[in-house]
Amino acid sequence: MLLAIDVGNTQITIGLYDGGTLGARWRLATDQERLPDEYGILLINLFQHAKVGPGEIDGIALASVVPPLTATFEQACREYLGRAPLVVGTGTKTGVHVKYEDPKQVGADRVAAAAAVLKLYGGPACIVDFGTATTFDAISAEGEYLGGAIAPGIGIAAEALFQRAAKLPKVDLQRPPSPIGKNIVHSLQSGLLFGYVSLVEGMVARFRAILGPQMKVIGTGSLAEVIAKETGVIEILSPWLALEGLRLIYLLNSK
Repeated sequence: MLLAIDVGNTQITIGLYDGGTLGARWRLATDQERLPDEYGILLINLFQHAKVGPGEIDGIALASVVPPLTATFEQACREYLGRAPLVVGTGTKTGVHVKYEDPKQVGADRVAAAAAVLKLYGGPACIVDFGTATTFDAISAEGEYLGGAIAPGIGIAAEALFQRAAKLPKVDLQRPPSPIGKNIVHSLQSGLLFGYVSLVEGMVARFRAILGPQMKVIGTGSLAEVIAKETGVIEILSPWLALEGLRLIYLLNSK
């Protein structure tokens, strides 16, 4: 059984693979203050909930964009699971040819997602990841990672708005009755939800103009389904895409 861990700035996604099948999976809030023992105990508790023993874990693949937590999870895995994880980084075989000017600047999560898309769907493709940031990644028809675009995530944009405008209340990200809000709550929901839908539609159109009409659009991240309900441009929903990429990268480096 393979344990895949994707450490993001806001969320940590964890999944257990039995062969090629994703079984139990979880999303946790990222907490840089937690110690290795705390994360180790947390992993053990999650396994117990899934009725999986630590001894059933044959391998671990880790992607992290939070450097302090990379070492934390490495230690937790060694001490509580008895295995050192494969940490995706410089020198790791990924199957992705990164065309960024400095490939080291591409987050391990984005590389993992690209690896999954190449295997599952092929190029050309645009990956839209709704995380701390909303990222757009371009995959060529030849399977190259060309680069992408990074915009503030919906959560960041909302928090900045609430903090800087004292009279605006915090609202849930829900669909308002109309794009034209008749009260402050519906107006905020319209701007956040439909505004980001328009951002996605506009960026996808710009990417398609470069990559061609056959470009596939894959949405991932915890808010992908919310956005996909409001637009037809997201053709494939894959909320656990980075975990699938970690599985594939682990297999590639086990040969």
